[in-house]
Amino acid sequence: MQPLQMILAGLLTLAEIAVLIRAILRPHREPASRLAWAVVIIVAPVVGLVAYLLLGEVRISLGRREKGRAIEAALHRPPGGDPRAREIDAGFYRAPFALSESINGLAPTSANEATLAADSNVAIREMVQDIDAAKETVHLLAYIWLDDCNGCLVRDALIRAAERGVKVRALADALGSRKFIRSKNWRELVASGGDFRVALPVGNPFWTFIRGRVDLRNHRKMLIIDNMIAWCGSQNVADPEFRIKPHYAPWVDVMSRWRGPVARHCQYLFVSDWMGDGGDDISGLLSAPTTAPVGGKITAQVIGTGPTVRYDAMPSCFSEFIHSAREELVVTTPYFVPDEQVLFALLAAARRGVRTVLVLPQRNDSRVVQATSRSYYEDLVHAGVNLLEYRCGLLHAKTMVADRKIGLIGSANLDRRSFELNFENNILFADEDFAAAIRARQDEYIADSDPVTQVDIDRFSIAARLWQNSVAMLSPIL
Repeated sequence: MQPLQMILAGLLTLAEIAVLIRAILRPHREPASRLAWAVVIIVAPVVGLVAYLLLGEVRISLGRREKGRAIEAALHRPPGGDPRAREIDAGFYRAPFALSESINGLAPTSANEATLAADSNVAIREMVQDIDAAKETVHLLAYIWLDDCNGCLVRDALIRAAERGVKVRALADALGSRKFIRSKNWRELVASGGDFRVALPVGNPFWTFIRGRVDLRNHRKMLIIDNMIAWCGSQNVADPEFRIKPHYAPWVDVMSRWRGPVARHCQYLFVSDWMGDGGDDISGLLSAPTTAPVGGKITAQVIGTGPTVRYDAMPSCFSEFIHSAREELVVTTPYFVPDEQVLFALLAAARRGVRTVLVLPQRNDSRVVQATSRSYYEDLVHAGVNLLEYRCGLLHAKTMVADRKIGLIGSANLDRRSFELNFENNILFADEDFAAAIRARQDEYIADSDPVTQVDIDRFSIAARLWQNSVAMLSPIL
């Protein structure tokens, strides 16, 4: 071996050892994840080393992290925690609300009203109606925004609002909405006089990788009107046919419209994201005088998670919610790649006699995610989980309902991207009538689903099982 080759080999060995030590010492990481990365780094020294440096750590750029923390520390928390909202403390469901409050400091609110849109197209039309009726502010946060029918309906409504003097602010994720941002649609929006910004801009991908992670995205989906109305759910600003991935269409989503104090808590998340991405200081909206109560009866609480809050925030909220179920638990999610605490919570719920229903799409837009999901099927079925696959499109709705009394709706999936990488928004609520509305929607999904039995699982070929379990082994590092 030539001296230069020996020097390079020695440097590579030192780099491998350094990265291996870093992976083992990295805090807030499951032992399985440490082991998986250690194996990758040792077995494939160059590829593993580069992969870990690029994808091995959930990190946001130092400047953005410090700015985000400073903004969140300074922001006023809108009112919450009034006696009517605190009535839940006396029941079985205190724990998920208490845990959720510890994430953002947003206490439960009462006197809220909520409705569900009939479907994705209706949701967009009703959101447009709210934009057209806005008097002061319109704030939109979108992960995917397409220039299809629904995307253009929202575009036109925002332009109309800006032209009549309403202060319009919108954030679109740099990757999810990249084609829309590069199109004439974005230029028309900017020309209308509104303020339109790119969330988590990528810029030079290499420099982005050095500073943080390019796949760390703002996955939140919100619309806040006049500090009084908020939309929350799984709906992207796009047609159900979802032109960029039409083979899985229609994408089946659920959106909820809220009036009451919880709308200002949704505003809190928008304000933190807006200012974090260089927008003007609109923190005064959080402490502005409140309007007359709407007279609703729903207790609701906003949960905002992401890389700027503690790493286990979302999975611990999901797990606590699952543990609170006493009689029935129904869950819908498009992407099921759980960590251990969420998986074990689901298995335990079924084993202790809770009727546990999990509905997943029969065809997923990610082959890796679908294979990983199916690697858990046997454990779920053996535990007694009623497992179903939705056959009429890509079920994209993210919902949970326990005992027909409390529920969770929002943007977060039961996967590690939502748990560790993405900025997400959910609303936790306690109300039998609204829980019944979501349960009715879940029953529609169940009616269009096929049950997964042990017989179905036994039909998986050896090659399919090998593929499923292989990608599942990598789930801690995906």
